[in-house]
Amino acid sequence: MTPAFGLIIIGDEILSGKRADKHLPRVIELLQARGLSLAWARCVGDDRERITATLRDAFATADVVFSCGGIGATPDDHTRQCAAAALGVGLALHPQARELIEERMRDLAAERGVIYDPERPDNVHRFNMGVFPLGARIIANPYNKIPGFSCSGPGGGAVHFVPGFPVMAWPMIESVLDQDYRHLHRHGNWLERSVVVLGAMEATLTPLMEQIERDHEVKVFSLPSVDHPEFGRHIELGVKGAPRAVASAFADLLTGLGAHRAQLGPEMVR
Repeated sequence: MTPAFGLIIIGDEILSGKRADKHLPRVIELLQARGLSLAWARCVGDDRERITATLRDAFATADVVFSCGGIGATPDDHTRQCAAAALGVGLALHPQARELIEERMRDLAAERGVIYDPERPDNVHRFNMGVFPLGARIIANPYNKIPGFSCSGPGGGAVHFVPGFPVMAWPMIESVLDQDYRHLHRHGNWLERSVVVLGAMEATLTPLMEQIERDHEVKVFSLPSVDHPEFGRHIELGVKGAPRAVASAFADLLTGLGAHRAQLGPEMVR
């Protein structure tokens, strides 16, 4: 069974409207490019109790979860501490993270033409960005070397923690998908077919949807619209799953819609 994929977005700035979230649509795109889909998403403010509860719920599942934001070392960054609390483990400076952070600091000193001073207070403080829950694994950050981290949960899944900055987060998520979950990619073996049903009501077509799911190993979806500029009131009705199952299910769906004398619009394949 393919695990479900989830997304947690952390930060008061998203909920207050100071910044618009960009992670949700991008993560959907990254998953779809690999034949996968996002099962759920949650947005949480910078509140330790709420973040801890959200992570505890995620760790209790078999889901693959990406968590964006809050892994820095400023007073409003709580994600590292909350992850440890959710797992019931301690925090410690990860040896590999220490090396990467020090490498980054040396790079910055060289760029500025100054001598790297490991005892300078701001340099010492930067090591806090590598303090992760015990047992965490490193996620490489190709942008500035400051790593993210992954933790496995008691439910059998894992949460992968990346920064809130898209320029860092998205390549890191891609690397996790391609390195840890390549075996789950479904290129060529996942299909979605749908048809626009004009002027239809979902309640009328629900028995047909239920019948299709009973008879075929597919998932049926229904996307209603009441004010589409071209189609007006309509439903995009479709099935998704393995190509062979989708082919027979979609044929039965069209037959059933014909029995309802439904007026059909264009068909779509994704």
